[in-house]
Amino acid sequence: QVQLVESGGGLVQAGGSLRLSCAASGWLFSINTMGWYRQAPGKQRELVAIITNNGRTNYADSVKGRFTISRDNAKNTVYLQMNSLKPEDTAVYFCYTFVGSAYWGQGTQVTVSS
Repeated sequence: QVQLVESGGGLVQAGGSLRLSCAASGWLFSINTMGWYRQAPGKQRELVAIITNNGRTNYADSVKGRFTISRDNAKNTVYLQMNSLKPEDTAVYFCYTFVGSAYWGQGTQVTVSS
C-alpha cells in the first residue's frame, strides 16, 4: 500500500522559510519521480516542483530561485525547501507520485502572512 505523509507546514511571515517533508512507503521509492503540488483556496491544484529518480528537477516559474526540491532515497523522503516566501505561496501543499496510479498525501497547510 502506497503511503505519502507530509509534514513541516505552518505559519510564517513573508520573506521567511519553511521546509516540507514527505515520507513515502509501500513501494520502491528510489525508482519514482516525486512531486510537490499546491492548492490555494478557490484555485486549481498546481505543480510546484518535481524530481526524477536520478535527481533531475523542474519547477513552476513562480517558485524558481526560491524553492528547492530534493530527495533522500535512503530515508524514502522528498523535501521542499521554501525560501523568500510570499503571501501568494499560501496553500495546502501535497506530495505526489505515480505507481500504477496517482497517489497523494493528505496535504500540509502553508500560510504566509504579509
